[in-house]
Formats: sequence, structure tokens, C-alpha cells
Amino acid sequence: MFYQPKDGHRLPHNPFNAIVTPRPIGWISTRGPDGSDNLAPYSFFNGVSYVPPQVMFASTGSKEDRPIGKDSLTNIRDTGEFCVNVVSHAMKDAMNVTAGLYGAEVDEFELAELIKAECETINCARVAASPASLECTVVDIIDLRGENNHMVIGEVTGVHMADDCIVDGIFDVLKYNPLARLGYRDYSTVRDLFSLKRPGE
Repeated sequence: MFYQPKDGHRLPHNPFNAIVTPRPIGWISTRGPDGSDNLAPYSFFNGVSYVPPQVMFASTGSKEDRPIGKDSLTNIRDTGEFCVNVVSHAMKDAMNVTAGLYGAEVDEFELAELIKAECETINCARVAASPASLECTVVDIIDLRGENNHMVIGEVTGVHMADDCIVDGIFDVLKYNPLARLGYRDYSTVRDLFSLKRPGE
């Protein structure tokens, strides 16, 4: 099968997200200028550089109570800060609760019954039970082609890691089993790993 996106895919559901998989989930926490906290998952997320460490995520929708994008994007535009919380398999249900479209006044931490912890380098809450959190300051916000498509690039200014996930000096993902986004309504969990040496190593 071949299709050009401009002509439509002719399938019951868009296969694009099922092709670009698995995708890590950026559980983005932000704080508005008024002190209100927000938490939402984004599956268009990844790390993009080592030095300095930088990450990106893309917001691809809008809300009626926001002039542009969603609550996360609005808060980030206002404050220039956000935190990325890693989603473990054990936190899948809480993450899913925070994926709903709620009013800007709703605190998803409270809705999902998640304990907050304060960040160290930015004025933002993070998910206390997350196996790792990345505190970030905004490098750039890029308006992408299409309606309500925005990419946020942030520089990591602080890193939190759960002590019990560090084994022999290595951050061991099998200690918490990261959740990954697939297509449609599907997810996967990292439970196995293997290593490959690059040529010449």
C-alpha cells in the first residue's frame, strides 16, 4: 500500500502514529504565572542533544479556553520553564487521567492523586514518584506547519533520578519499565533489553 497524506490514507484510522513507534512519553508539568500547576502527557517527545542536554516535545492541539495551544504551551510561553517527568508502567493509569481535556483551572496532579515535589532550578512542580524528571528552560518555541502544531525545545538545567533505579552506576530502565506510546490507543512497556557494540568498539 502507498498513499500520499494530502490525499488521505483510506483506512479506518490514521496509520502515521502506528508507523513512528515506539515513542517515549514526555509527561510535561508546568506552572502558570498565577501559581496554578498543570500536568499532561505528550508522545511527540524526545531528547535531541547531549551538550548542552536538550529535549523537545510537540503540542498538536488546542483548547477553547486558551488563545493558542493547550495549557502546557500557554504556561511555557508565559514562564519559559517546564519539567519532563518519565512515565513508568506502574504510573500508566495516572498518566492516562492527566491526558483529558480539562479546564485551565484544573490541577491534574490532584485529579490523578499524584504527590508533587518542587523543582530545584525552575519554579515548577514535578511528579515526586516519577523515576526521573528533567527540569528545563525554553530554548525555542517553533510554530510548525499545520494548525496548532508547535514544537518546544528546552535545555535541561536539572536532573532527578530515583536512587533505586541506579544500579552499578547505570540508570537501569528495567527497574521501572518505561511506558511507550504506539499508534491508535496502544502502548507498550520496556521489559527486555540487549546491547550492541558499534563497529570499531
